[in-house]
Amino acid sequence: MDQALNFPKFPMHYRGLLLLAGMYTIAWSAFYVYFGETVVNWMAMGLVPSSTLPSYFFGIFGMVVGLVIFFAAFYPVSWVWLILIGISGKIILAAWFTLGFVPELGWNKRSIFHLVGNELLWLIPLTLIFLRSLQVKNYLKELEKED
Repeated sequence: MDQALNFPKFPMHYRGLLLLAGMYTIAWSAFYVYFGETVVNWMAMGLVPSSTLPSYFFGIFGMVVGLVIFFAAFYPVSWVWLILIGISGKIILAAWFTLGFVPELGWNKRSIFHLVGNELLWLIPLTLIFLRSLQVKNYLKELEKED
């Protein structure tokens, strides 16, 4: 009976957050793929950035990261490592934007919005979801060993 009280649960709203994070990342990255130059010019706030910024490749990588996060929502306990790959992808996207785009765009409210709102902010719920799914997975492994 005590064992049932300590059973770690994976709440359904965590799956919803994974789906939301994946769709949001895919949608925002699609702007870079299909409207890359326009998005970069909007973020520049009047500055004229060079047209050599790799917005297309940035968007493609972001869409792949979004798909990984989206797929992780289907079996978050079994595919716990997809969540970790999604977290790593978000960190890579943040570093890529900071090192590749910000020197051209400069720090302004739009570039900070993109970096914080689209990349760094999602790291908090994704990390919490990863830790919970890892906890549930480890519990299930221990339960299998006992049987």
